[in-house]
Amino acid sequence: MSVAASESQRAELHKTIWRIANDLRGSVDGWDFKTYVLGMLFYRFISENLTAYLNKLEREAGAKDFDYAKLSDKDAEFGRKETVAEKGFYILPSELFENVRRRAAKDENLNETLERTFNNIEGSAVGSDSEDDLKGLFDDLDVNSQKLGATVARRNEKLVKLLEAIGDLPLGNYEDNSIDLFGDAYEFLMTMYASQAGKSGGEFFTPQEVSELLARITVVGKTQVNKVYDPAVGSGSLLLQFAKVLGKENVRQGFYGQEINLTTYNLARINMFLHDVNYEKFNLAHGDTLLDPQHWDDEPFEAIVSNPPYSIKWDGDANPLLINDPRFAPAGVLAPKSAADLAFTMHMLSWLAVNGTAAIVEFPGVLYRSGAEQKIRKYLIDNNYIDTVIQLPPDLFFGTTIATCVIVLKKSKKDNSILFIDASAEFTRSGNKNKLTPAHQKKILDAFTNRESVEHFCRLVSSAEIAENGFNISVSSYVEKEDTSVAIDITALNQQIAEIVKRQSELRTQIDAIVADLEGSTV
Repeated sequence: MSVAASESQRAELHKTIWRIANDLRGSVDGWDFKTYVLGMLFYRFISENLTAYLNKLEREAGAKDFDYAKLSDKDAEFGRKETVAEKGFYILPSELFENVRRRAAKDENLNETLERTFNNIEGSAVGSDSEDDLKGLFDDLDVNSQKLGATVARRNEKLVKLLEAIGDLPLGNYEDNSIDLFGDAYEFLMTMYASQAGKSGGEFFTPQEVSELLARITVVGKTQVNKVYDPAVGSGSLLLQFAKVLGKENVRQGFYGQEINLTTYNLARINMFLHDVNYEKFNLAHGDTLLDPQHWDDEPFEAIVSNPPYSIKWDGDANPLLINDPRFAPAGVLAPKSAADLAFTMHMLSWLAVNGTAAIVEFPGVLYRSGAEQKIRKYLIDNNYIDTVIQLPPDLFFGTTIATCVIVLKKSKKDNSILFIDASAEFTRSGNKNKLTPAHQKKILDAFTNRESVEHFCRLVSSAEIAENGFNISVSSYVEKEDTSVAIDITALNQQIAEIVKRQSELRTQIDAIVADLEGSTV
């Protein structure tokens, strides 16, 4: 498929999704209804994924006309064990999306049919290696919710529309390598709902172009990494950029992350499946990363990317165990209870491989605030862990207009300086948000890679100078903005004003004369 055709198909897909979301939403709040649209999209995806996988196996084995969707449930049972071991789940033919959809309009118990189907899909993984990856994935797709309608009949009516709408999405045949459209549909839905939902929805969704920049920063000079990690994984969009930047086969040991919000954690796992990252290639955990990290046995990570929540409260020094935690102890002080930003930073540094890179979106206050945060910055700078600080433009993220920044950490730097990049002007206005175009990303990435000072854009600063400046690492303290003001000749300006006034007086006299003539001619 040509690039133009692909973009045309993508645009058509986005238009269709937008229409579906608006048609179906009704009384259901957009951010809540998102889970129904995404959940049903996921159900369709895994149904088609499994069908294509089994059809390919059987047809290669000689059964040219084999179609799993037309098999009886009894005949389908023979392949359950091997399929679960490979794909992580199993769906009986009668419970495939296409078959449930076909019967939906006449199924008076559609809500029960769907509930049983979702339970059976999750149940197919029980006792297998994929059990944790499937468990609870359909929890937020509540087919009996009052949000869908006051009566069973009304709810089923909405569910029929939802099945039809998702079934009609132009995703192509699974076998035609159009799998990226499933992932693209998911990303578009997340972007659409995040932009409408404000902070409540956007706080865990990082715009794709920012995600891509972070991923590219962490893999400069590399064609593959051992594993990638995000301690505040959100919907998983940041981690999945590595699949696009490197190819998922070049993330050798897989994708790791942790998320405290249960609904968001479910979305992240769905996102992995929708981007065809198989269950054995990702390890996502639910819980509080700072107090109960779930990947002690998996660290260190060669590439870490994250957009942690900005300045949230945490236990800090109210919890006596934390100062002895090997992640936080080296700095000799804990991040303040009112702002956990640098606690996330210390956690990521602790789990970063010696040859690795971490790129972290930060609230700007962490660059200059005093107290415990200044002491943590001193530790990071004295030990030469901060590689680069990038000032991003304002209004890039959903739910906030603040100008965030990126701190890049490394454990094996080649110099004892920090590169400061002022990318605050590198954006294009798109709709109601600012956007980093590929050209903006390239300019930032080139500066990061070249690591040389460029007037008014980036500057390499010694750690000694930063120490003299009280360990302030705000970009504006080191990169001077270009003076775009124009010198004005006051004498010449006054002369121009005098001439304008004179000309204005002449015109008024001429207009008065014309008006007098006209009045005279009508007498």
